[in-house]
Amino acid sequence: MIQTFEFQGTDIPGLVAVTPFCADDVRGCFTKDYSKEVFEANGIHHDLAEVFYTTSHKGVIRALHFQRTKQQPKLVRCIWGHVWDVVVDLRKDSPTFQKWLSFHLTGENHKEILVPAGCAHGYLVLEPSVVAYKCSEKFYGEYDDGIIWNDPDIGVAWPLNDAGGMDQVILAEKDKNLQSFGEFMEAYGGF
Repeated sequence: MIQTFEFQGTDIPGLVAVTPFCADDVRGCFTKDYSKEVFEANGIHHDLAEVFYTTSHKGVIRALHFQRTKQQPKLVRCIWGHVWDVVVDLRKDSPTFQKWLSFHLTGENHKEILVPAGCAHGYLVLEPSVVAYKCSEKFYGEYDDGIIWNDPDIGVAWPLNDAGGMDQVILAEKDKNLQSFGEFMEAYGGF
């Protein structure tokens, strides 16, 4: 079976849900999740600057991250496993400012999302997972920032029970100490 690229806009401007090219046969599956030519033919400009991967245990929350400067548009796909992915619009002039959307990304469904600059991104790992990021800007540690995952002003409804409950949540020290949405607004006023 062959599945061609499909691009679906979302309620957040610039956030695109992508179904990549997949060809299944008796051997397994061949997946092409990025083609500059195909993306541009569909009105999406995404030049790759770097690609990286995360490997995470069930219960890990990586959120809600962004770069203060040299923001990082990224094409995100779960290669193996299952993550509940979240994008928050932090662009103060956007009609969807402070809105969040979620997506189930799995190794089996091959789905990916194109996260635009000016949005925070994170996910809850529902099964041990490997996630790929194809970024159109490099990662700069000095600009790395985020908003605490459970900020009440954003109100992401994390499906913690699907990961075993709050007792099973795994957070890096960095993610435990991120700023609130209010602190972000005081410091930056949105992007």
